[in-house]
Amino acid sequence: MSTTQSERLRELLEPLVASQGLDLEEIEVDSVGRKRVLRVVVDSDTGADLDQIADVSRALSAKLDETDAMGAGEYTLEVGTPGAERLLTEHRHYVRATGRLVRFQLAEGGELVARILKVDDDGVDTEVPGVKGRKATARRLAFDEIVRARVQVEFSRKDNKKEEEA
Repeated sequence: MSTTQSERLRELLEPLVASQGLDLEEIEVDSVGRKRVLRVVVDSDTGADLDQIADVSRALSAKLDETDAMGAGEYTLEVGTPGAERLLTEHRHYVRATGRLVRFQLAEGGELVARILKVDDDGVDTEVPGVKGRKATARRLAFDEIVRARVQVEFSRKDNKKEEEA
């Protein structure tokens, strides 16, 4: 997708997404055979439920139908939320990942897997899980120390079980 088309689609769709109380995270156009697929990723601080996704999908579809932003050919519109292992690229993504386990690639080299405890304008306070019975340790990461960060999927989290039992 050309930058011009991407910018035009973002300018067209972002106000509609915002009017639904969501953030427009990503726009992608792929060719699948002779058809094109427009993927729109939306999110909010509280997440997006199926009703919100359906509402924004209808609004985007109607707007796209009344414009020539996608050209004359057929296309499929897919609206969804970021995946479970989302890449953190914006400050708001880090805020939304508070409490989650994240794999950080560090500018100094190497990786760190830690839980985000707090986010401010300069960086994140994390808790690095202890290994082999050792206690967890706190570590501060400034945003300029982070090359890449991705949320990790956790199937069973021990401290959640303790909270549920209490």
